[in-house]
Amino acid sequence: MNTSDPVTPANDMPAASRLSTLVGFVVVVAALYLGRQVLIPLALGVVFAFLLTPVVMVLEKCRMGRVPSVLAALAVALALVGFVGWGVSTQLMQIMGQLPDYSANIHRKIETLHAPSESGLGKVTATVNEVSKELTTASETAGNQRLGRNQGKQPISVQVATPPRTAAEYLRDIAGPLTGILETSAIVVIFTLFILVRREDLRNRLLRLAGRSQLNLMTEALDEASTRLGRYLLLQLAINAGYGLLFGLGVYFIGIPNALLWGVFASILRFVPYIGTLAAAAFPIAMAVAVFPGWTQAGLVFILFVALELLIANLVEPWLIGSRTGVSPLAILVAAIFWGMLWGSAGLILSTPLTLCLILVGRYVPQLRFLEILLGDEPVLSTPAHFYQRLLAFDEDEARDIADKHLKENPVGSVYESVLVSALRMAEQDRHMNVVDESRTSFIHRSIRDLIDEMHEAAMDKSAVTEVGPPPAAALSPISAPRIVCVPARDEADAIVGTMLAQLLQQAGHDAYPLAIGGVSTMLQQIEELEASVVCLSALPPFAAGHARSLCKQVRRRFPDVRIVLGLWEFPGGMAKAQERLGSNCADLIGISLVQMVSLLGESTPAASTTAQSIPDSGYATIGNDQTP
Repeated sequence: MNTSDPVTPANDMPAASRLSTLVGFVVVVAALYLGRQVLIPLALGVVFAFLLTPVVMVLEKCRMGRVPSVLAALAVALALVGFVGWGVSTQLMQIMGQLPDYSANIHRKIETLHAPSESGLGKVTATVNEVSKELTTASETAGNQRLGRNQGKQPISVQVATPPRTAAEYLRDIAGPLTGILETSAIVVIFTLFILVRREDLRNRLLRLAGRSQLNLMTEALDEASTRLGRYLLLQLAINAGYGLLFGLGVYFIGIPNALLWGVFASILRFVPYIGTLAAAAFPIAMAVAVFPGWTQAGLVFILFVALELLIANLVEPWLIGSRTGVSPLAILVAAIFWGMLWGSAGLILSTPLTLCLILVGRYVPQLRFLEILLGDEPVLSTPAHFYQRLLAFDEDEARDIADKHLKENPVGSVYESVLVSALRMAEQDRHMNVVDESRTSFIHRSIRDLIDEMHEAAMDKSAVTEVGPPPAAALSPISAPRIVCVPARDEADAIVGTMLAQLLQQAGHDAYPLAIGGVSTMLQQIEELEASVVCLSALPPFAAGHARSLCKQVRRRFPDVRIVLGLWEFPGGMAKAQERLGSNCADLIGISLVQMVSLLGESTPAASTTAQSIPDSGYATIGNDQTP
């Protein structure tokens, strides 16, 4: 091996990776913008193909054949779009022709909105107008005086006459804006036709592009894309069409002219996130203001808009689509702005489907994982990580809110196990790696201690029954119940988890005591004073296992008749690794879960015999007395 080969430093790799990602992002954005003339029709063609695929498949089942089925579906869709487009354009031309008739009514409405002259604002406005008039008059007077000294010469006005326009020029002005729309529509139809006819071939080419080693991953990605995106588009189209129908009918019964136009606008604009529905309501409201002398019709349109939005957004969409679309609300807004700036109105309509595609790409391409994290609505941080992060930020209130929210849906033992112990384990890892300073560590320990004390008091006050079930009768007897002492193996984190175990045992009816961290001799003395029958050693990985084994041996030498139970909380690798790490002569019982430890002690400690017993494999191992795990 050539040892002279240059080696890239480890700390330079992330910087190079970030630079390449930034360069790639700039190149992709530039390509999207420069290639929008082709990419916009292609994206629209893919969307229409998703929408028409179910219709084509139904026609194919009727034995019409692939090409006739595609042509029939496209013909019906184009006829429907043409019929609606003709009606909308006719009504739009009517509005443009009737606008001069509404000018007097609009002027009166504007006059009613002016502030009265008696108010403070009216007086300020009148003063500003008077000063402006005086300044204008003075300027005109000075100009006239200069003009009078100019030897009496008067300026000659010049008028530019426009030649009459020909019929060809009128036709070019009308057809010019429509030419681009017709060209884009034709390209979209061609793309849609090709995708529908050759959809299996396109799918296989994508699989071939991914490579033989990625067939499984690519198959999952295509299945999820077709299912998730196709279902979203179909349901969103149905919801928006129903919304437009209801809105148009409501506007019609209110008496607003051109109800078909406003219903179609509502259906189309609702594809634009957030601002689309507002724009759809603004047009008929403005029409009501222009047509009617009062404000009643405009208010009724606004009430109709609010009622439909509350109904559709809070009942219909969560029922059909679900409470989540897969895209975070902020990402929907940012995506709408991003795609709107790149592709204009088409980008606004396609922003949500395109963002869903980016999330799917980020889910299945490791190099683009950041897309799913930034754009998706899945929780980025787990509950224990979120809880630990807020404690790192010295935000005890939000950390308590996280724990309380988990407590409302789960018992106390689950909160201890799933949130607090996991957060303590992360804190221990960071502390031993010198990532977290002592002040933060002390704050985390103090906050968790206060939290578990409050939870324990609340649980005891309510006589809560934990997930381990009601305690045995023998465990409730103050005479025959064995005394369990929870001993920390090394440091404060072990002591906190030991306190959690003792609290859960007390809630289950056991006689349990937690010990504070101290010297080994001091803790052994406390065990003797408490006359413990069971000693439970609490050890939180990753660095407590060795101390737990040493302490276990000292307890065994000092108290040979005491039953020793060792808790290696969340030990990586499970029970097999824990037994291999500690050996077979350390403890009578090893567990890695708080809740299961409480359940096991509830079964074993009331018995008169202190010998080890065979326990089903449920996160525990019985060691010693010729028993194998």
